[in-house]
Amino acid sequence: MAKRTYSFQLALSGAEIEAYFELRRQIFCEEQGLFEQSDRDAIDDGAYPIVAIAHEENQADRVVGVVRIYESENRLWYGGRLGVHPDFRRVGRIGKGLIQKAVTSANTWGCDRFLATVQLQNVRFFSRLHWDSLKEIEIMARPHHLMQADLDYYPASDQHRPSLPLLQVA
Repeated sequence: MAKRTYSFQLALSGAEIEAYFELRRQIFCEEQGLFEQSDRDAIDDGAYPIVAIAHEENQADRVVGVVRIYESENRLWYGGRLGVHPDFRRVGRIGKGLIQKAVTSANTWGCDRFLATVQLQNVRFFSRLHWDSLKEIEIMARPHHLMQADLDYYPASDQHRPSLPLLQVA
């Protein structure tokens, strides 16, 4: 079996950004049916796209996970549109790595509070990763929890904050 490793990084190249939006479309439009043709919205104009990339021997690297982060108001950050390609969900590390990269990046860039709206089926997963549920909410007729990350568990790094916009909403 070929050796497989993963990296988690900001999507900066055109190819990474294209793959980022394509995976989001597959997950949130085709698979979950939350949107018709695209899940892109105005938040993408001010969001930082993060991707999980699978590196496999004798194969091209490919984007297998996505999440976006954005500062909604001074020092208050949100994560959203977290998704993992169906073929990589059982790996377990992809979602965890994306969350780690998302929260530590925001924490590095001056985050005092990091929130996300989490689909009900993923609340337990987030809880194991040091997130607390603040309240139950409904989004697009589906149950979610508004959750908050324990920033002490996600220490700041030395990652540079790139200038926006990184993404262009088409």
